[in-house]
Amino acid sequence: MLAAMPVALPVMAADKPNFQAKPIAEYSNKQTSDGVTMAAEAFTTDDQAKTAFGKVNPWRYNILPVLVVIRNDSPNAIRVDKMHFEYELPDHSRASTLAASDVKYSQGPGKPKVSVGPLGGVKVARGKSPLDVPEIEIRAFAAKMIPPGDTASGFVYFETDVTSAGASLYVTGLTNAATGKDLYYFEIPLSGK
Repeated sequence: MLAAMPVALPVMAADKPNFQAKPIAEYSNKQTSDGVTMAAEAFTTDDQAKTAFGKVNPWRYNILPVLVVIRNDSPNAIRVDKMHFEYELPDHSRASTLAASDVKYSQGPGKPKVSVGPLGGVKVARGKSPLDVPEIEIRAFAAKMIPPGDTASGFVYFETDVTSAGASLYVTGLTNAATGKDLYYFEIPLSGK
C-alpha cells in the first residue's frame, strides 16, 4: 500500500516577485575582459522595479538599483568579494555603493501615528521606512567567487538624486583566484550608447 506523502510547494505572494536575471547575452550594456563578461542595467522605471522589488521602486527614493551580471568564461575561478562599484556621471562625478543593509535607513519612516487609548493614554505607532523590504537585501550582489563557466548576478545600490543617459558603472577589484592577479577594470555604459 502506498502512503500519500505531503509535498511542500514554495508559496510566493503576488506582490513578492520571483526575480531572475536574463542570460548575459541579452544585455546590451556589457564589457568583456580576460574571459570575464560583465553586464549592468539600471532599474529606474516602475515596471523594472516591480519585477525585482514588488511594490516599491527604490529610484523614487533616490536609491538607484543597478543589476550586475558577471559570466566567467575564463579557465580560472574569479574572486569578486573585494569588488568596488562606482556610478559615474558624464561630468566625472561619482557615487559609491550603499550597502544593501543600509538602504532602509536612507529614507526615514513616515510621520508617527498618534492615537488616544480608551483610558486616556497616548499610543504612538512608529512607521517603517518605505525601503524596508526584504527584496532589497535578498537581491543584492553577494557572490564571493565565480567558478569557470558560472554566472553570478545581483543588485548594487547608489544613493543619488541624479541619473543620466551618459552614466556608466565603474567596477574594480576582480581577481584571478589562481594567480592573485587583478583583472582590468570594467566601465559599462548604462545607456547602451
